[in-house]
Amino acid sequence: MDRKKFIKTSALAISGFYFLQSDLFRAAERKREAVNDPVDAPIIIIGSGYGGAVSALRLCEAGKKVLMLEMGLNWEKSGIPFSNLLKPGKSSAWLKKKTITPFMNIFSLTPFTGTLDRLDFEHINIWVGRGVGGGSLVNGGMAVTPKKDYFREVFPNLDAEKFYQHYFPRVHEELKVNIIDEQFLKDCPYYKFTRVGEGEAHKAGFKTIRVPNVYDFKYMEKEFRNEVPRSALNTEVIYGNNHGKNSLDKTYLKKALETGNLEILDLHRVDQIQLNEDKSYTLSVQQIDTSGNIAADKTFTCKKLILAAGTMGTLQLILRSNAMNGLPVHDQIGKSWGNNGNFMTGRNWVKPLSGGTGAQQSTIPVGGIDNWEDQEHPFFTEIAPLPMGMDVATALYLLINRVDKKGEVSYDKTKQILKLDWNETHTAKMRENAKYFVRKMNQANGGTRSHFLFNNGFGADICYHPLGGCVLGKATNEFGKLKDHENLYVLDGSLIPGTIGVNPFVTITAIAEYCIENLILQNEFA
Repeated sequence: MDRKKFIKTSALAISGFYFLQSDLFRAAERKREAVNDPVDAPIIIIGSGYGGAVSALRLCEAGKKVLMLEMGLNWEKSGIPFSNLLKPGKSSAWLKKKTITPFMNIFSLTPFTGTLDRLDFEHINIWVGRGVGGGSLVNGGMAVTPKKDYFREVFPNLDAEKFYQHYFPRVHEELKVNIIDEQFLKDCPYYKFTRVGEGEAHKAGFKTIRVPNVYDFKYMEKEFRNEVPRSALNTEVIYGNNHGKNSLDKTYLKKALETGNLEILDLHRVDQIQLNEDKSYTLSVQQIDTSGNIAADKTFTCKKLILAAGTMGTLQLILRSNAMNGLPVHDQIGKSWGNNGNFMTGRNWVKPLSGGTGAQQSTIPVGGIDNWEDQEHPFFTEIAPLPMGMDVATALYLLINRVDKKGEVSYDKTKQILKLDWNETHTAKMRENAKYFVRKMNQANGGTRSHFLFNNGFGADICYHPLGGCVLGKATNEFGKLKDHENLYVLDGSLIPGTIGVNPFVTITAIAEYCIENLILQNEFA
């Protein structure tokens, strides 16, 4: 098979990086039943991603009993291994009949509650993680701290110095952030794509930076020496990593469970939220099996409710509950949504006569191009891997840009779906930056814009980092309490107004640390 045909039929992207029952409900299929007795819990957290995991740990450390509802699988308990990119199995996609990576998908699947889901809108597709650990299961682990000046611009009312001296260092420690050894990077054949990418960027006049990660690079060195099972060097990432990666189930959630104060119910999908007269909340919940069938309808009640279902999940719950049963919604809900400036592009014929970008590639990115100080074309670019099992002389990039024109999320009550006001005008400047970047790289190094991977060489419709809709200090108070509510809190990426300039999970985690610390100090959960 020639290179062009191979790319067209089987390319798999892994940038940017956005559930078998627990032991109690492991039966293959159960007849749907109604559970009439409500389960009452003092504090419920919906979602087990970064905001939910932080909230759970800090509340449990404070001696509070917490119930966490997660729509995806508890993968650690399930015993089901994660799939790699080249051989996707049952764990790879959320209830889909085909794989859903950003490019051509040729692998058929039996619908299963897998790790990766895609939400399709008219002008954009959004990839999200499913399972205990949320997006930490499927992202590339790039633990990037935003530029302080841009953080100040995005959050003018926050104390930036405290974040950079206190919250960001705390998050790095909790998430086990580390940096690849430079000698290993220089010698390892799996990082030829990074060395080529950095060298070509320098030749084109761009500045590069080393990017930290939550993947354990000491483990990676051992897997390269075949001393331990391979994961990053076995094309595992976007469907989950079986080894090496410090996802939330191995960090925050593990510590929270060790307190004895946290219970996690997986495969529990919250459908609606009802505000009660006493300011408590009633949740309508569907317990599903691994084929997506509803096994039981349940009711939960709680005094305090934390929404940490990820940007799109949290907005879905708030707006749907407003449309269906009148849950109070502030006029800022759904506003200032953005894709974090995500814009993908690529280049073909990259050093085709000297081994290209490498036949073997690690799935964990460690290099970035920092062009943020360019007044006309500000962006950060991830030098992304494309592990095909053969050299395809192709470079893949995820640009992260400013989002000067924000979108808005609403709810269509008739169709019972989220609506997203987002189109080509929102990404026009991002496209200009991508054109500038690719043109400059090709002029300095040779190569062509990648028409194999994208429509005309650009992927404007690919989003890994949805942000906004419940912006801190606008839809919420200064610590994430939702306006018009006394006992409802939002702690996830929806607090960030559409953009943060880099891969966002470090910032989401830091904002959650800041919010939950102050909420506890204010006796919100007394």
